[in-house]
Amino acid sequence: MLIRDATSRDWPAIWPFLHDIAAAGETYALPRDLGEQAARDLWLMSPPGRTVVAGNDSDAILGSAKMGPNREGPGSHIATASFMVAPASAGRGVGRALGTHMLEWARAEGYRGVQFNAVVETNTRAVALWESLGFTVIGTVPGAFHHPVRGYVGLHVMYQSLS
Repeated sequence: MLIRDATSRDWPAIWPFLHDIAAAGETYALPRDLGEQAARDLWLMSPPGRTVVAGNDSDAILGSAKMGPNREGPGSHIATASFMVAPASAGRGVGRALGTHMLEWARAEGYRGVQFNAVVETNTRAVALWESLGFTVIGTVPGAFHHPVRGYVGLHVMYQSLS
């Protein structure tokens, strides 16, 4: 799996799966009608943030991640990240590769930990992946996410210390 910095030329390949994931409303606290320009502004990060894409030998983009400080100022020593995997690539190790890459990047950048602010508790594949990579659920906000099928479900805050 090749993981590299995303460029503006990658956006036409990222947008379709980001759009579909947001529109489904099952795994991200994003507007289901998120427009393309707003999504691009949200996803393509500027330093100190970073956006990457994961691909294969055929240059197909299978997923993407954005990462950077969770907060500014006194909270900037803790990183955060968001991940999107094209649904057709689910179960092929794309999320794991992106997660491992993000953790290596965060360590190299000197972050003391990584915090995920809103992992939907019914997204059991993501929760299991992050736990397998060393994250723990440090709290759950009950009913903080309105799932289109399951109703109000919790959002996990997950954390991994890097120090």
